[in-house]
Amino acid sequence: MSGPECCQNPPVISSGGESGELLQIGSLNSYVSGNPDSKVAVLLVSDVFGYEAPKLRQLADKVAAAGYYVVVPDFFHGDPLTSITKIGDWLKNHAPEQAVEFAKPVIHALKEKGITKIGAAGFCWGAKVVVELAKDGEIQFAALLHPSFVTLDDIKGVKVPTGILGAEIDKMSPPELVKEFEAALVANEVNNFAKIYPGVSHGWTIRYKDEDATEVKCAQEAHQDLVEWFGKCL
Repeated sequence: MSGPECCQNPPVISSGGESGELLQIGSLNSYVSGNPDSKVAVLLVSDVFGYEAPKLRQLADKVAAAGYYVVVPDFFHGDPLTSITKIGDWLKNHAPEQAVEFAKPVIHALKEKGITKIGAAGFCWGAKVVVELAKDGEIQFAALLHPSFVTLDDIKGVKVPTGILGAEIDKMSPPELVKEFEAALVANEVNNFAKIYPGVSHGWTIRYKDEDATEVKCAQEAHQDLVEWFGKCL
């Protein structure tokens, strides 16, 4: 299960510097960014700290700038993790499998507004949600960033193009496991992208420290790789 590494360096929740807006999509409060007339949508599924994390929203804006309609739903209904000491009880009430069911009305609402293709990127906890959506055929392309709870059997069930962005320092999904994920996708002839980013730890893509040049550089690189991967999936 999730350990201290997954919950280190929680984000400071603040507002400002975001170009999106708050809307209700499929009954979930969501941060939304990008052209509402786009035919391609991307869901960003947060880590345990929730959809208000500033760096997650800033990444949503980056992805939106590439032409996507980006939706970051509040899968925790206003109850993100606030203390690592409470993670056991918190996970009982916020299992990724529950979020999969919450995601389906969001996907339905996007299709109702004319979206023809939907992808998703999941961060840590959120990666498990995205894997399940990819197994169920609810989305057309996927990305997993420093995933938690994802197993090799999960990956073997994925049928849509899937990118995996892993950290060199990661007990939740160590580089060896990411390599196994990649091999499984290749064996099943699933279009894929897998990369290990050196010198960074689990969670770095949306919890990097601004004063850490290595983390910032690798986060920016990962963000660009993510956008390019989505482009290859169209």
